[in-house]
Amino acid sequence: MADNLLVVHGGGPTAVLNASLYGAVTEALATPGVGRVLGARGGMGGVLSGEFIDFSQVGEGELGLLPRSPSSAIGTSRRPLDAADYARIAEGLGRAGVRWLLCAGGNGTMDACGKIWAACADAGVDVGVVGIPKTMDNDIAACDHAPGYGSAARYLAAGVSEVCADVCGLPIHLVIVEAMGRNAGWVTAASSLAAEGGCGGPDLIYLPERDFDERAFLDDAQRLIDERGAGVVVVSEGLHAAGGESVVPPLMAVGRATYFGDVSAYLAQLVIRELGYKARSEKPGLFGRASIAWQSDVDREEAIACGREAVRAATSGDTGVMVGIQRVSTEPYEARLDRVPIERVMLEERTMPDGFINERGNGVTEAFCRWARPLIGGALPRHVSFT
Repeated sequence: MADNLLVVHGGGPTAVLNASLYGAVTEALATPGVGRVLGARGGMGGVLSGEFIDFSQVGEGELGLLPRSPSSAIGTSRRPLDAADYARIAEGLGRAGVRWLLCAGGNGTMDACGKIWAACADAGVDVGVVGIPKTMDNDIAACDHAPGYGSAARYLAAGVSEVCADVCGLPIHLVIVEAMGRNAGWVTAASSLAAEGGCGGPDLIYLPERDFDERAFLDDAQRLIDERGAGVVVVSEGLHAAGGESVVPPLMAVGRATYFGDVSAYLAQLVIRELGYKARSEKPGLFGRASIAWQSDVDREEAIACGREAVRAATSGDTGVMVGIQRVSTEPYEARLDRVPIERVMLEERTMPDGFINERGNGVTEAFCRWARPLIGGALPRHVSFT
């Protein structure tokens, strides 16, 4: 039976997940000894059901669209897996002649990646498993950053830059923008780069790495009202109080995922109610991870490289690893790829270090800005204001 290579996506899509798929597929198609190059349709569910896309049947024109296509072209999922599922996956991979499995995803997917590798070994199925990092949240351990983050950071920085220009032109309210990233504030923090657009940046930034104090927030908000009559605040969707509970109550829980109300709407209402001042909320939501218009070229090229490197690792026999991006230099920016043992990244979340958060916990440091700036690609558009 031919040695086939299978790619599977897990978790939420990003603006460059298909770029990683492109890198993996094109590298595998050009690698001697690889049989069919397959994609699991709809994530792990496709692996369990044996529903595969055969990339040898896909034209070069369509493949060429992948790096600039949003979401997941093969489909992804958040399907929870149990021990019986892992055994079934190992059996199914053997039956399909899959010799190499590439799993693209975040912490949960890397956990599944490691467990599939172990299940294949236990079942005596010779399948090499390699992880491709993917998360807009940038919370994967053991690497400098992950594909998906740079584009999400660029989108938020650009959007907040435009909101800051709007508030500068009509300074009549506080605008509270909510960013994705429940447990890690990397995306929220990237809003600080909005200042490079020329009309100022966010006045306040609140991250989930710090306990949120409503009284301190209201004091900060009142100061903006007193000094300028307006301001822009960026908050993480995962803000929590000192006891760990969300600042807004949960609406629904499904598996590992808990769904909360909008933090930005809650805080805008808090300002209106407690301070008697105009406030509005904005929540880009899925736009922040789907936007191709704001895709970072650095992010895209690194995503492609990670897909290619995963194929090289797998076909050379270096499996049970995840491809990682490690920074060599910030100015000028340079990074290299390495291979991280999968057990180092299984459900391990990487949050913002203390040195990237200001002392009061309502902003970020210049050290963070220096770190993040190269990842968003080219400079943001410049705006002008005479107010």
